[in-house]
Amino acid sequence: MNEEEPLHNKNEPVVPDKHSLPYPVRSLDPPISLVDRAREIETAQTSIQSHVSGKLDLIAGQIKALQEEARKILEQAEVDVELHRVKCNFEKRPGQEMHLYEKNGRETYFSLLSPREWGGKPPHRHLGSYRLRADQSFERLD
Repeated sequence: MNEEEPLHNKNEPVVPDKHSLPYPVRSLDPPISLVDRAREIETAQTSIQSHVSGKLDLIAGQIKALQEEARKILEQAEVDVELHRVKCNFEKRPGQEMHLYEKNGRETYFSLLSPREWGGKPPHRHLGSYRLRADQSFERLD
């Protein structure tokens, strides 16, 4: 094609964006049917709704996971606060292993002696062993 030749037929109008028009521009263009246009809109709407629904389902799943994680954090915080209220006759230090016992079925206390160090027969019921973390939370060891 020569550079001096026009890109279009001189008898046809130049339309910059003919695809957005609701009618054919040239005599060779296929006729645009309202039914075809409606079908195109319906297909686009269905596709968009599907994508939006999928994205919202993903976000809802993430919210549920975050809620569950928040619930676990709050439950652990309650346990940590209760363990800090337990009677203790020594200074608690991070990294230290402590053993929780129950005396008379209601009074709890921490001891540095494990059930094994009591010869397997501690004087009171052993409820569990814990390690104090640097953030003042407790890690259950058993």
